[in-house]
Amino acid sequence: MVTKYIDIHPHIISGDQTKYPPSPLFGKQSDWSKERPLEVQGLLDAMNAAGVGKAAIVHSSTCYGYDNSYVCDSVLQHPDRLTAVGSVDLKAPDATQQIKAWMKRGLTGLRLFTGGSTKAFDTSDLDDPASFPAWDLAGQEGLSICIQTGPVGLAQIAGLAKRFPKVNIILDHLSRPVVEDGPPYNSAVSLWAMSAFDNIYMKITPRTTDLAVKGSADPTSLFTKLVETFGAERLAWGSNYPSSDGELMDNLDVARQQMSFLPEAVQRQIFAGTAQKLYPCLADAKVAAE
Repeated sequence: MVTKYIDIHPHIISGDQTKYPPSPLFGKQSDWSKERPLEVQGLLDAMNAAGVGKAAIVHSSTCYGYDNSYVCDSVLQHPDRLTAVGSVDLKAPDATQQIKAWMKRGLTGLRLFTGGSTKAFDTSDLDDPASFPAWDLAGQEGLSICIQTGPVGLAQIAGLAKRFPKVNIILDHLSRPVVEDGPPYNSAVSLWAMSAFDNIYMKITPRTTDLAVKGSADPTSLFTKLVETFGAERLAWGSNYPSSDGELMDNLDVARQQMSFLPEAVQRQIFAGTAQKLYPCLADAKVAAE
């Protein structure tokens, strides 16, 4: 069976705070993780309702900090449908050992969180040389790294992409570009410049579909620009459920509607194909030739 939809940006939060106690990065727990906790079974139910076959669950740093226990425990229960994208302090002296330990528990990707709902973006440590051994390991092990930042971090990300060409770097929410000026979207010139690096990928989420209808932006011109600039093979969809408002099904429907003008092959790539490249464990099993 061919998987039509793969979500590379959902989150889960356990209701068992004794087993999985909150310890948020930056010391402040995100409102959404307190108000809308979502157990792994709840995510699977939402995926089933939406027709999403598989997912790369992004660890919730604003709830659990660097403790990836809940996401790793959860994906080990459902390895046929889920994989874990975890957070590690890449500057820590034992970062490579930590990454290897989490990999044994199901981690197949990493996430760097430089700011967002609980703290303004601070990219000062993004390209700290102390983190380079961890980046080297990611390249050796084929671990994609998604980065939560804004346009302020793009110059540093370009440097990392050049230094570590074997690491696939994914920009969460397209790095939240300014696109209200409309086509040709010159306010997002720093984002378009990332196309020079073959190992930089774009994550399309509800934050993207929201931007697509703000100011002078419109979905047809924005997604045309994204596809023409990066190619469908470097674009992937994520629901940001339950952090973003709405059900997973609703968020998928909006993305499908906004990109419905694209050729079917392009849509298939964005909604599943690129995800399977970034997280090979989510690829469909090959059927043996008769």
